[in-house]
Amino acid sequence: MLTISQLASTAGVTVRTVRHYHHIGLLPEPERDASGYRRYSAQTAVDLIRIRTLADAGVPLARIDALLHAQPPEFAAAITDIDGELQRKIDQLTEYRHRITELASGERLVLPPEVVAILNRMRSLGVSERRVRLERDSWILLQALDPDSMPQRIRDKNARFDDPETTRLYLACDQSVDWDPHDPRLDRLIDDLDAWEITHEPDGGRPGNLKLVFSRIFDEASPAWQRILNALAHRAEQRRTAGQRGTVGHGSGAGTLVTSDG
Repeated sequence: MLTISQLASTAGVTVRTVRHYHHIGLLPEPERDASGYRRYSAQTAVDLIRIRTLADAGVPLARIDALLHAQPPEFAAAITDIDGELQRKIDQLTEYRHRITELASGERLVLPPEVVAILNRMRSLGVSERRVRLERDSWILLQALDPDSMPQRIRDKNARFDDPETTRLYLACDQSVDWDPHDPRLDRLIDDLDAWEITHEPDGGRPGNLKLVFSRIFDEASPAWQRILNALAHRAEQRRTAGQRGTVGHGSGAGTLVTSDG
């Protein structure tokens, strides 16, 4: 006969576990002997080992009692059913892990794969993570405010990165973020960007419901970027005014490369 400590040791569980099994009715609790101790038989030790084995295999405690008394065909069917439940839980946890991994980047959960590919392309080109983050946030807002424009803007963005000159200017804008606003290099960059704007500026103005997108960009603009944006806006306004007099007919796309617009 075994004491509760000896029983627990034999089955590889704790005394607390044995008492828990007593409490839920999974393992019968013997009466105390004349000395006031509960004594357990070898059969109880075997039953406890079977309970522990089933529990360790993931079988719910509520189902173990029925399995202990089941006939072989019933036992096999119940195990198959339990295995199916465990597989479903494994699949669910695997999906949770996948989503948690994606959450670390903050991109794949909220943006389509085509946009994530653009962000990764920017990284491969050497664009700073600060600029990638700004681009990401702009796409998130754009998707919420003007989802119908997403396919075309994705095509436009990829086409621009296919053009070496556009890519060069994009990287130059990225590098200029921390320049002094009076740095003479900005003058040359403004001239290059203005020439690019004249060639590539979009037809028409920006949709009014995208103001939030561009306010997000302008909030992040450094002093150097602010100077670039102001200079390009001024030049675009001059062209527009001249166009109204019949001299030039361009729209306003000031700062497209600086502001990550499309």
